[in-house]
Amino acid sequence: MATAQTGVRQFPASAQRGMLVVSNPPEVLINGKAARLSPGARIKGVNNLLVLSSTLVGRSVLVNYRQDAQGLIHEAWILSPEEAAQERSGMETVINFVFGSDADKPKTDDGKTPFDQLPKFPRQ
Repeated sequence: MATAQTGVRQFPASAQRGMLVVSNPPEVLINGKAARLSPGARIKGVNNLLVLSSTLVGRSVLVNYRQDAQGLIHEAWILSPEEAAQERSGMETVINFVFGSDADKPKTDDGKTPFDQLPKFPRQ
């Protein structure tokens, strides 16, 4: 007799958390950023059965996912509420404002800083 799977699945340590939206397979959004599913990508539902990406078009689902060496999403697991409650990297809060107390923190380069505005360092 088959029994229903209970509890929380064990995910690989390298898996990250993200909000997956399948737009036009293999094109997806992960945390609002454009990405692609790898050839042979596997998406598993909360029951651990395979889910076709075409059935998720336009839906937003919380997943743990792993990327391959090329940065394509190769594995994704749709999370149950219990699994979603666990901490996982990948969905850190992003802020779009700066507090006055953050003014003394070192500035970071977003890759768009003009060359003449980059910090100057003395030669040694």
